[in-house]
Amino acid sequence: EVQLQASGGGLVQAGGSLRLSCAASGFAFDEYAIGWFRQAPGKEREGVSCISIWDDSTSNLDSVKGRFTISTDNTKNTVFLQMNTLKLEDTAVYSCAARYGSAWCLLPAAEWDYYDMDYWGKGTQVTVSS
Repeated sequence: EVQLQASGGGLVQAGGSLRLSCAASGFAFDEYAIGWFRQAPGKEREGVSCISIWDDSTSNLDSVKGRFTISTDNTKNTVFLQMNTLKLEDTAVYSCAARYGSAWCLLPAAEWDYYDMDYWGKGTQVTVSS
């Protein structure tokens, strides 16, 4: 059974940090790229960050560059999203998704299609307060 389990969300003050985890199982982890997506209330879902498990190449949404870092622990089939200097506008439900190959992850985040992913996990709420 394929599973993608996101965790690590919570309530944090602006300027603070959180680390999200995405634990994957049930598929050939190293043949996929994993992406983080977020959806804020009343807004469309957007891609935030992705990583190719094969070669560790990454891509990030412009608004999170320099603040968010995506990484992976291949021994545990887990992808992390370290979020620093959080802003009010980062408040959203964050979820992870997987798609075979890495070509999509080389594209700008605005071109990632959440519904083109192969597997999806449930989200974790991130709330940034002032």
